[in-house]
Amino acid sequence: MLQGLPQADDPNLLVGYKTNDDAGVYRLSDDLAIVMTADFITPPVNDPYLFGQIAAANAISDIYAMGAEPRACLNLVCFPSGKLPPNDLNQIVAGALSKITEAGAVLAGGHSVEDDEPKFGLSVVGVVHPERYWTNSGARPGDALVLTKPLGSGVLFNANLKKWVSQKAMAACVEALVTLNRDAAAAMKGFDIHAVTDVTGFGLAGHALEMAKASMTTMKIAMDQLPVMDEAFEMYRKGMSTGVNVFNQRLVADAMRFEKQVPDWHAQIIYDPQTSGGLLAALPAEQAPDLIRALVQVGTPAAALVGNVHALESATHLIFT
Repeated sequence: MLQGLPQADDPNLLVGYKTNDDAGVYRLSDDLAIVMTADFITPPVNDPYLFGQIAAANAISDIYAMGAEPRACLNLVCFPSGKLPPNDLNQIVAGALSKITEAGAVLAGGHSVEDDEPKFGLSVVGVVHPERYWTNSGARPGDALVLTKPLGSGVLFNANLKKWVSQKAMAACVEALVTLNRDAAAAMKGFDIHAVTDVTGFGLAGHALEMAKASMTTMKIAMDQLPVMDEAFEMYRKGMSTGVNVFNQRLVADAMRFEKQVPDWHAQIIYDPQTSGGLLAALPAEQAPDLIRALVQVGTPAAALVGNVHALESATHLIFT
């Protein structure tokens, strides 16, 4: 939407929208910058409290992806007051507040509108030193790629509507989604992180492509090394998908290729739209094993070495091996 629009000519705007980064960064002083983002979603679950938790973790994740600390949040609410009871909205906000508090931030208010379908999320402001923030544009040839949450929530939520997913697999999926990326980001700060993004609605392929394009590199990602949620492959094998998969596949088609033939049920996992997904980080390859050990120690939902970064190969930014 923003292509062709002028970017503000302000030296204090450290990160704007040119590289499709996860949040904006604006310098206030020599040692303080604010990080700004907004995100809201439709309900992936029926439980309003869980919906609030997932939506809040999803929105706050953008702050962690920039290497910043969340400080203040505003609710963004669309709600059908004539269809759903007021207590549902109360529980959505209560769920969000639990994650805001866990993140060490505060809820300062918000805005609501009447709508036919409930939607909820947050506008979030974080803080970071103006010389220590992360972007999606710094990946370098020779870097390793590490992912901190498994893939597959999109297809699991759709399949769950038909009751195809076991309670155990669905519970594990939700547990990953309500997990803040706080501990993953904290662990990463002990390493020479070159680039980070969080994996959300555009799927792994879409967000990795943004990072590769912004960094002017080619990324090679190993399909067999991707962490995947229980039963996600099974759902694709049974014919389940999401409406977003097709869009995400088209989005990346001209800039990626598979190095070997991959069954469609396997390939679809890279297009699967994530909600409150993990962080995808590029760092020196020699540091990757230590980062993975640090992530395991803090209990991230996944800690997987999924690929590496190479010099740009023509117009191909992504190669899945």
